[in-house]
Amino acid sequence: MAEQKKEQAVDTKQLLKVRREKLAELQANGQNPFEITKYDVTNHSREIKEHFAEFESKTVRIAGRMMSKRVMGKASFCNVQDLQGGIQIYVARDSVGEEEYKGFKKLDIGDLVGIEGFVFETKTGEISIHAEKLVLLSKSLQILPEKYHGLTNTDVRYRQRYVDLIMNPEVKDTFVKRSRIISTIRSYLDSQGFMEVETPMLVSNAGGAAARPFETHFNALNEDLKLRISLELYLKRLIVGGLERVYEIGRVFRNEGLDTRHNPEFTLMELYQAYTDYNGMMDLTENLYRHVAQEVLGTTTIVYNGVEMDLGKPFERITMVDAVKKYAGVDFNEIHTVEEARAAAKEHHIEYEERHKKGDILNLFFEEFVEEHLIQPTFLMDHPVEISPLTKRKPSNPDYVERFEFFMNGWEMANAYSELNDPIDQRARFAAQEEQFAAGDEEANHTDEDFLNALEIGMPPTGGIGFGIDRMCMLLTNSPAIRDVLLFPTMKSLGKESQ
Repeated sequence: MAEQKKEQAVDTKQLLKVRREKLAELQANGQNPFEITKYDVTNHSREIKEHFAEFESKTVRIAGRMMSKRVMGKASFCNVQDLQGGIQIYVARDSVGEEEYKGFKKLDIGDLVGIEGFVFETKTGEISIHAEKLVLLSKSLQILPEKYHGLTNTDVRYRQRYVDLIMNPEVKDTFVKRSRIISTIRSYLDSQGFMEVETPMLVSNAGGAAARPFETHFNALNEDLKLRISLELYLKRLIVGGLERVYEIGRVFRNEGLDTRHNPEFTLMELYQAYTDYNGMMDLTENLYRHVAQEVLGTTTIVYNGVEMDLGKPFERITMVDAVKKYAGVDFNEIHTVEEARAAAKEHHIEYEERHKKGDILNLFFEEFVEEHLIQPTFLMDHPVEISPLTKRKPSNPDYVERFEFFMNGWEMANAYSELNDPIDQRARFAAQEEQFAAGDEEANHTDEDFLNALEIGMPPTGGIGFGIDRMCMLLTNSPAIRDVLLFPTMKSLGKESQ
C-alpha cells in the first residue's frame, strides 16, 4: 500500500509538470490564456437543453470547465460544465480548423474554454453544441478529483469549497437555494413594509443574546471592542427613532463550540415591528416560513432526514409550563419556591447550579425532556423571566414573559418577544444579569447605558424576532450540518507540516 501511494505521488507530480509545460508552450507561441480578458457568453447549458426547439441550429456562445473528453481521430466529444450544469460539445477538425483541433486535443480536464457553435441533437438523442470556434480561457494547473470516486472527504470539501462546487452538483444546488431563500425573505418583508438596515459589527458592549463574544482591539482609538453577538439593541434604537418596521440580515459572531448546528460566525436575521406583540410575530413567522418554502421548493411539505414536516397546517402553540407538564410530568404551576424546583430537579436527575432560580430550572426541564419532541412547527411560548432579560412580562403572570421560540425538527429556529420597553424594569434586568456574570455566567448581558437612554426617550410597544438563517437553509435543503450551508465554514488551521 505504501509503495502504491508513492507511485501515485510520482504520477501526480509528473502530470502536474506536463500541465505547466503545456502552459509554457502556449505562452511561447503567443497563446497565453491568462492574457484573455473577456468572453461574451450568450447562453447556458440548461437553458439550451430545456428550450431546444428554440435553439436548434442556432449559434450560441457558452463558457465553462471541461469535465471530460473523448478524442476520436478527426472528431471528438467533450463535456463542458457551466453555472447551470453540463452540455456535450462536438469538436470536428473540419469545423474548427486543423490548428484549433490540435490545440483542443492538448487540453486537460479542468481547463476553462469558450465554445461558439450551433445547437443540434445527436443520433442518440443528446442535445449538443457543434463547435465552430473554441478558445482556451484559462489553464488548470491542478488535477481535479477522479470522476467516479469524486470528492467525498468532508474536511477537504469544506476547505476547498471551490473544488466541491465543481465536482458535486448537489452542493451547488444547495447554495443556489440558499441565495433564493434569503432573497425571498427580503422580498416578503419588503412587501410587508419593512425597511432593511445595517448596524455595527464592532461594538463596545455585545448584548442582545446569551453568548460569549470575540474580543479585539481598535488601535486608532486604543479601545477594546467586541464582535456583535446579536442585532437586537441597535435595531430597537431605530424603533425608538421612529422607523416602525426594520430588519437586518447579517453575520453575528459567538465564541462557542463547533458542531452540526453551530459555527462561530453565522447569519442571523432580526426584525422589529412597532405597535405589535409576540402574537404578531407568531403570525409573521408562520406566514414567512410557509411563503419561503412554497417559493423556493414549490411545496409547504418538507422532508428532513426522512422526517416529513408540514408548514401548510397551523403551527402548534404551547407554553413552556404546559410542554414540561406534557413531556416530563412536572407541573411548575404547582411549584412556588426555588427549594421546590430544586427538589423536582433532583428527583428527575437534572443538574443545576446554585445560582439557578425557579425559572432557570424550568428551562433545564424543557431542554432535557421537551426539546427533542418538537418536530412539527411549534411555537414554545411564555418563558420564565429569569432567562429573558429583554422581554416584556405577562401582565397576568409577571413571573413569565411574552416570548416564544419557534421549533422544528427539535431545533430552535427563531426567538421572539414582546419587547421590554420599560426603562426602569430594563435597568433592573441588566443589574440581575451583571450579578449572574459576577457569579460565573460568562454569557450574561452587561448594562448598556445608551440603550437605556433610548428606552427613556420612549419606545412604542414592539414585537421582535431573530431567525437563524443557516438552520432554515439546512431544513429546506435537507443538509445534515451547518457547514453544508456555509460556503466557507470555520475550520481549524492546517499546520505547515500538513500543507
